[in-house]
Amino acid sequence: MADHENSVVVRVLGRRDSGDLAAEVVITSSFCNGRLDLCLSPQDLDDWAKALDELAAGRSVCWMTDLSNPGINIEFNTQFSVPVITVEDGRGSGTAMVVPVDLADGWVEAQRRRLEAVRRQPAPRPVVL
Repeated sequence: MADHENSVVVRVLGRRDSGDLAAEVVITSSFCNGRLDLCLSPQDLDDWAKALDELAAGRSVCWMTDLSNPGINIEFNTQFSVPVITVEDGRGSGTAMVVPVDLADGWVEAQRRRLEAVRRQPAPRPVVL
């Protein structure tokens, strides 16, 4: 999810021996940058698919709320003209980054295509969600 200035990207790096996916979330803005490691389970991918359904309907979502990974919240806040994405490292540093991202038309469908690409590859090379 990116615009000309800010981005929140989940990059899948490969498959672990457990079958889970090694990944990272990379946050970039004109103000600050950050990166956190993730371990994505098949349930996390299913939860992202459900979150995309909610986002397509214009509803805010919280993804990965079990504290095994940083939580990612996408909020359609009327205070801002664009969605606000919060990445919160509740299990580690306790830090959160809040980034407004002006998402292009069709971004939910693009996310669905990327999710399916991740699911189709038994040993994925880096794919950006």
